[in-house]
Amino acid sequence: MDALLALLFIFVVYTIGDVVSAATKSIVPSLFVCSAIFLGGFWLGVPETLFQDSLMYSVGALFITTLLVHMGSMLNLRQLIAQWKTVLISAGAIIGIVALLLLAATPIVGKETAIVAAPPISGGVIAGLQMAEAADKIGRADLRLMATLLVVLQGFIGYPLASFCLRREANSILDLKAKGHKFTEDEEVERKEVRTIFQLPHKYVSANYYIAKAVFVAFIATVVSGYLKNIDTGIFILNIFIRIDKNVLALILGIVFAEVGFLEREPLNKGNAFGLTMAALMTVVYGGLAGASPSDVLGILIPIVICLVLGTIGIGIMSIIFGKILKVGPWMAFAIGSSALFGFPGTFVVSNEVAKAMGKDDEERELILSQILPKMLVAGFVTVSIGSVVLAGIMAPMLTPAM
Repeated sequence: MDALLALLFIFVVYTIGDVVSAATKSIVPSLFVCSAIFLGGFWLGVPETLFQDSLMYSVGALFITTLLVHMGSMLNLRQLIAQWKTVLISAGAIIGIVALLLLAATPIVGKETAIVAAPPISGGVIAGLQMAEAADKIGRADLRLMATLLVVLQGFIGYPLASFCLRREANSILDLKAKGHKFTEDEEVERKEVRTIFQLPHKYVSANYYIAKAVFVAFIATVVSGYLKNIDTGIFILNIFIRIDKNVLALILGIVFAEVGFLEREPLNKGNAFGLTMAALMTVVYGGLAGASPSDVLGILIPIVICLVLGTIGIGIMSIIFGKILKVGPWMAFAIGSSALFGFPGTFVVSNEVAKAMGKDDEERELILSQILPKMLVAGFVTVSIGSVVLAGIMAPMLTPAM
């Protein structure tokens, strides 16, 4: 297929997905719309080499670690410390997903299926890509497809669940307000730009400068990870933590280098590269759909439903338990945990929609938003940006090759 024609087809599909998502207020995620169109296209004769022909696939695969550096740079440690209860509840939700999938789903769908499902349910695109790659390495095309479809479908549970829980929390907030309760505004901790350790004079700073620094940190993560994978301590658990995945290390180094001042916050945005890079990355995600027949999709739907349902139950159990211990209401705790199913920007969208729907006036809307938005933003970053990536780095090596 001609490269420009393939590129045009991809971006037209992306546009349709964005329009539907905006029109339905994210109830129908763009990921689902695009996946349905690409799948239908492949079944109707669109070349399965569409993404490779567009030349975007290789770019997306190359930039995964750089995007994780970018994501790490977005995380503010002061913000995470201020929202420590939210961080712990989010971590508890991920524990709930893993525990219920390994204990309850394994006897039904198999160990490998449960292992592949846990990280994508705990997060999103990057975790899905990591597990799809791990499934490829053990020769399980069905599990690669499942990892892709989990990323696509989990929002259908996550968005309405979070909205339901946040509406109940909003009612509780308004009831307390009616009783004269004085609220402390739960505002986001301000992000203070740290002067960088290495900074060119302003007149020399360009988009290339920001991209170069992000790629440099990604390169360090790749080299260090490759070196650590050759170390054998003789202790299995210690080996898991030492042989850290390059994607996990890229995320960690993104956080560290931004905090110490070497890396600017959100460097790909400053380099005008984030949009195109994400578009390229999504071709890697949708690439898992190429070659999937209708029977392949139908064959994996039941395990997907089982894993999503059990994972969601695990989120509910553990987030509510952690919330009870930390004196956070059950509805808010469940909403925090459910952020694993969609992450940012969904956390921002859902919070604003609930505040708008539940508040009778601007004062009530602002009060509701001040109590739920900071928690949901932090929860989304902890689950999707950190927890799921780390979890994928730990669980991918647990897969065993097909006999």
